[in-house]
Amino acid sequence: MAGRSTSGTLFIVGGGTQPIPLVQEFVRRAGGDTARIVVFAMASAVGEKSGEESAARFRTMGAQARNVWVTREQANTDSVARLLDGATAVWFGGGDQNRLTAVLRGTVTERAIRARFDRGAVIGGTSAGAAVLSTPMITGDELGQRRDSTEAWTRVSRGSVAVDSGFGYLTTAIVDQHFLRRKRHNRLLSLVLANPPHLGVGIDEGTALIVEPSGLWRVEGASSVLIVDAREAQRTADSAAVLGASGARMHLLPAGSTYDPKAGVARLRR
Repeated sequence: MAGRSTSGTLFIVGGGTQPIPLVQEFVRRAGGDTARIVVFAMASAVGEKSGEESAARFRTMGAQARNVWVTREQANTDSVARLLDGATAVWFGGGDQNRLTAVLRGTVTERAIRARFDRGAVIGGTSAGAAVLSTPMITGDELGQRRDSTEAWTRVSRGSVAVDSGFGYLTTAIVDQHFLRRKRHNRLLSLVLANPPHLGVGIDEGTALIVEPSGLWRVEGASSVLIVDAREAQRTADSAAVLGASGARMHLLPAGSTYDPKAGVARLRR
């Protein structure tokens, strides 16, 4: 299994427009017409509005859903943490993952979310809300010198990707999002080849990586998920100026495909 032993499900969406069947699947896994979903959208400066839009969408599918917009001070109160009582799912909206971790990480509300997960809740998110689910967490910042934003991550380079601690639902794989749409291959390779856990998953827009309680990864949605596994690869030394690897494995998995991260086995839907 990738990461700690889980009793809940992760529903990690790569951003962009979410197809209706994908949202319906999230609600179904949360309990359908008995689902109680809490939305946290503080990753966005307009998350108070966009979070309510997400909650309203879940409600049209039969779920009870509420948008909880809080400051860090409020997130450290028992009254906010108690809003998670009975929740069957939590949804993290998109924006800037650093905003979201700044509000929730290490608070009593974050611990309440984890407690719901440990009791079987679905934890999901899109874009920034996907990035926060793994530790290490890609912050979105490139390190080192470059000329302008049009030339971001033009190389596979050690030490070029800033990371931080996310919420740690995945700890032996790192998540990237908007992956194929924004051509983020160099960014993910730079991390996977240089640093533990040497396993990365790039999730495209409109697509979800679903981590089952068993640890099996399942792909659903409109596009694909790219998995780069360099755990058993021969990799260049830490002192090497240029990154390289031999024997790394890559899987491009469309909807219906699965991946067992423990065994390193992918099954492609045909």
